[in-house]
Amino acid sequence: MSESKGVTVRLAEQRILQLAKVTGLGVAVGVVGAVLANLFVAGIGWLNDVLLISPRSRMMQTDSRWIVAATLVVPALGGLIVGLLHRGIAEGRAHGPAEVIAAVQTRRGRLPARPAVLSTLSSLVSLGSGASVGQYGPLVYLGGSVGSIGARLLRTDITVDNIAIACGVAAAISTVFNAPIAGILFAHELILRHFALRAFAPVAVASIAGYVVANAVLPQPPLFQIDPTPVLHLWEYGLFMVLGVASALVAVVYMQSIFAMGRFAGRLPLPRVLKPAVAGAVLGLTALWVPEILGIGSETLRFAFIEGAFGRGELVLVLVLKLLATAWCLGMGFSGGVFSPALVIGSLFGALFGTLIGTVTGATSDLVVYAVCGMVAVTAPVIGAPLTAVIIIFELTGNYELTIAALASVALANLVASLLVGRSFFDRQLRQRGLDLSGGRSKALLVSRTIDSLTRDSFVSVAADASVAQARSAMAKAEASEAYLVDASDRYQGKVTLQALVEQEADRPAQAFKAVDDFVMDAHTTLWDAMQLLRQFVGESVPVVGRDHTLEGTVYESNLIRAYLDIMSEMRREEYAND
Repeated sequence: MSESKGVTVRLAEQRILQLAKVTGLGVAVGVVGAVLANLFVAGIGWLNDVLLISPRSRMMQTDSRWIVAATLVVPALGGLIVGLLHRGIAEGRAHGPAEVIAAVQTRRGRLPARPAVLSTLSSLVSLGSGASVGQYGPLVYLGGSVGSIGARLLRTDITVDNIAIACGVAAAISTVFNAPIAGILFAHELILRHFALRAFAPVAVASIAGYVVANAVLPQPPLFQIDPTPVLHLWEYGLFMVLGVASALVAVVYMQSIFAMGRFAGRLPLPRVLKPAVAGAVLGLTALWVPEILGIGSETLRFAFIEGAFGRGELVLVLVLKLLATAWCLGMGFSGGVFSPALVIGSLFGALFGTLIGTVTGATSDLVVYAVCGMVAVTAPVIGAPLTAVIIIFELTGNYELTIAALASVALANLVASLLVGRSFFDRQLRQRGLDLSGGRSKALLVSRTIDSLTRDSFVSVAADASVAQARSAMAKAEASEAYLVDASDRYQGKVTLQALVEQEADRPAQAFKAVDDFVMDAHTTLWDAMQLLRQFVGESVPVVGRDHTLEGTVYESNLIRAYLDIMSEMRREEYAND
């Protein structure tokens, strides 16, 4: 009895130490991630001011020739530098939130340092030179990379790796939005995609650490400031829902435009390294006419909340051009996110909707209410995190009534957009790269693993023209119940079983009795596809073939089932264990 009690005490101590270790890692990742995130944002602002991209620097410059020159040259030169930086990344493009999601959902738990550094520099140059891209996507990747590197230094297991990545992401969101609760939700909602007691504590302390550091080291101005604004009429909640549906369609157009522009860029007969420079040159020419499309668009976002700052025609013009400019920049290879432009596009659309509704009804809530609802209703489907989008509004404004209005818009927006595009822009990106998360995390884990490691070379093979007696003898000698038929070049010709041959005449060809339902795999077959095949499979093993149908090995049904159960067990342990 005392021995059992001692074991229990030791296990409890180990759990406490493990929890303390993971929580300490969360604090460290949160602090480092927050500092780097603030430096990144400050660096963008500095470059925008120095290079005459920001509205403030352009207003202070008295010589208009410098403004024209900067508008034309800076984005193009920035694009050239971005193209050169991408040559150092294996995929030839910057990494972003999609890579973070893939690392966690497939339990890889590793974000390499080299792509992280080059992708961050690329995003800094893109945003600093005025490309119409977002800053939050690169920050999510930066935070996740900090977590991954921290876990790697401590040589933790894969579950802690994933938690550390989520900690970095939470800290980044908490830092740039000054919204620690939103940071926690974002990490669980988009990155981990589950709520586990073991992950909650370190993610929470990382987000809080990011919030504290954000207000102590290079504090950034809030995204926007809104005076307390009530919803005047209960019937307007119906309008917020209508706005949500309309905003979902805008979000779909936005996402599809980026993908379409990427396909167009892929067909352009230009070296990949030059495409961002061409995009910057076209962006600069357009910005001479409508400068609001340059950069992150923070000033445009703030003006969208002000009654009368934009006329209806201006709202439509800036909305359309900002959407097209973002699709153009991202499709042509600039590095950056989709979050910030979605905020701008959504706020402009919400303001336009509110202006039109005010004209028709004559008495509605302030324009800012519709602008905020449009902003979150476009953004939430793009990033695939509706709760995070709503909580950001609450943490930034402290206005409960405005938050409920935003929630009314987001509810239908995410539903409609998910039916047309999928859960998020990032999920669609991953699906195009061969990782489909629509079937849930279990399918993603099975799709990300192949049978290569399960393939064995211990099998019985006989010549394709072997007799029944020869095949039976080979199986008896190896104490096997199956044999594979191969030709002189080791090409697979079929499978025979001892059961099928046992009562046949000895001199008859074994090939006459080969299995009718013959299944084969190759080394690249995923565990998901293998498990689907087992639905119709009867037998002990499946042949694994290579080029020219050459027999390379075999994979046993029992090994496939064991691998499947191991993966499911690991996933459940990560999601539900509290130790």
